[in-house]
Amino acid sequence: MQLYTDSLTSYKRLDTVPVTVGDLILGGYAPIRVQTMTTFDTMDTVKTVEQSIRCIEAGAELIRITAPSKTEAENLLHIKNEIRKRGYKTPIVADIHFTPNAAEIAARIVEKVRINPGNYADKKKFDFIEYSDADYLEEIERIHVRFLPLIKICKEYGTAMRIGTNHGSLSDRIMSRYGDSPMGMVESAMEFLRIARGENYHQIVLSMKSSNPLVMVEAYRLLVKTMQDEFNLIYPLHIGVTEAGDGEDGRIKSAIGIGTLLEDGIGDTIRVSLTEDPEFEIPVCQDIVARYKSKNKGSDIAPAVNMPYSPFEYKRRKTHAIQNIGGTHPPVVVADFMYETITPESLLRIGYQYDETTDKWNIGDAAADYIYSGDKIPDFDLPGTCRVICNYEVWKNLKGKKTTSGEEKYFPLMQRIHLETNTPGSPTMNFLSLNSNQAINDALFQSLEKLPGLVICLYSDDENPVLDTRRFMIELMSRKLEIPVILAIECTESTIDRQLIHFAVEAGALYVDGMGDGIWLINDPKTITNDQVTGRTYLAAHNNHQFLNNTAFSILQAARTRISKTEYISCPSCGRTLFDLQETTSKIRSVTSHLKGLKIAIMGCIVNGPGEMADADFGYVGSGPGKITLYKGKEVMKRNVNSETAVSELIKLLKESDVWLETDYRSVANVEG
Repeated sequence: MQLYTDSLTSYKRLDTVPVTVGDLILGGYAPIRVQTMTTFDTMDTVKTVEQSIRCIEAGAELIRITAPSKTEAENLLHIKNEIRKRGYKTPIVADIHFTPNAAEIAARIVEKVRINPGNYADKKKFDFIEYSDADYLEEIERIHVRFLPLIKICKEYGTAMRIGTNHGSLSDRIMSRYGDSPMGMVESAMEFLRIARGENYHQIVLSMKSSNPLVMVEAYRLLVKTMQDEFNLIYPLHIGVTEAGDGEDGRIKSAIGIGTLLEDGIGDTIRVSLTEDPEFEIPVCQDIVARYKSKNKGSDIAPAVNMPYSPFEYKRRKTHAIQNIGGTHPPVVVADFMYETITPESLLRIGYQYDETTDKWNIGDAAADYIYSGDKIPDFDLPGTCRVICNYEVWKNLKGKKTTSGEEKYFPLMQRIHLETNTPGSPTMNFLSLNSNQAINDALFQSLEKLPGLVICLYSDDENPVLDTRRFMIELMSRKLEIPVILAIECTESTIDRQLIHFAVEAGALYVDGMGDGIWLINDPKTITNDQVTGRTYLAAHNNHQFLNNTAFSILQAARTRISKTEYISCPSCGRTLFDLQETTSKIRSVTSHLKGLKIAIMGCIVNGPGEMADADFGYVGSGPGKITLYKGKEVMKRNVNSETAVSELIKLLKESDVWLETDYRSVANVEG
């Protein structure tokens, strides 16, 4: 299979066309730029200017402001003048949906305009339309006529443009021909790009955003390959996961999508879309980008001769099942107790609860499956489903501790020397610690097949650990070795925010490609400080295992490989927003967080719904001042509900749809100790 990038085994930034935005260069050999978007009403000049300056001082290199109508587009001049008057030259981007006239006004004022090809010249009514080739070409010509004035203005004023496709707002025309697919996203942008190129206009940046990191990654990769094949060049790419949400979940989802592409060398500017004040997005962007400022372009990683999987569609690597690991089992989570003695209180931090009345452990949906105990073993009875990985010498001296059902409870973590000397292990399951940076040779792969019940715990000390680990997984696939692999990822970053990004990128980038049957996150809590830009505190001695466990399950959820909680698709707010998104998201989360697997979208305005929440089961969308429209899938269920009662009406809709649970069922499964 033709590769879309050289960086599958060697890190290298994609060579893109340099685009000028004011005094800023995007693409080419310029650094990866960070940006954000204001949240105040664009007609409130003072608040928009003040928020823009806060973002600039936090490190934003571009500021995007919504212009939903001609009036807001015209007010961009006052906003720009005031920002310039205060001494800031940061380029301003006008965000346009539905209103070409607003784009044409904004293009004369600001340094860049963003248009959405799904709604710039098309409408979305969720209608399926059969097009002949001639009819389709006629539609393209209609778009050409509508798009041409903006191109001419941009050329005249030196204005750059982002053609920003969103997964949820593909037009009915695109959906009818390509379906709800990454290829549909690519073609939506390519139609506009071809028109611009035909007019000799090249100051273009493109984006392929989705709230689903897997869809988003596939779409960007397909776009890169399509541009390579068609033009033999690539335009700069704006990278982001749309409607990522808030808190740790929003950061993890963004880091997985953005980080996966940056590991590929794809991406010239990024925006992390959080349902928080925009200045809080910037440190997250900076933490992600920091990974690539000093990344070594050279690499000793052996190049992959063949590509045994498609990077353009998700398919989990085929493995055979060993106990509950691999095969069709969801990825397991290993809790690391390398630095701490295991106590009953420890289990409370990794998803278990103890019921004194029944003398039983209750297991939650986010309870770790395995504990790594190192050179020690617990001195109390563990829940029956919780199994222990311990170092080989410790395991060898055990007397076959088992669960109440008679199954093995303790399993050895073996080293490569044990494999090479044919040291006997467990007859049922053995964990093998391997450094992928030192593991690719014929003798090793031949010996892997000799150990029964083998599960590889794979880590890398290479400068490019994601690429190194992926190279080893490619080798396993090429050799048709269906051995389950647990991704063991260690982090030494000094803050919880950076650790969150580190774990999300290094595990998530591999899970996006279908690689991984388990996740084992490792850190030393003594190295973590409370240097929190957002003001969050972190008590390492008490919360570290909870942090690692929650992070592991959140990564698996964001990568859509193991669902353990409710998922919220909430937009980051902007000047179009019709209610307090942060407060409303928090309120909805507080009453629905027990509905495991349900996807609820919380959208500030009609621009971001219903299309942008196409991946959600239910939607809560601002439809006017103080008014909310509730959706089930793409269907309107309750229109123009008063915002004061809208959350209650959402709960009523969930009950009517038979998805509501009166009891929090996250901890109801009794497990014998």
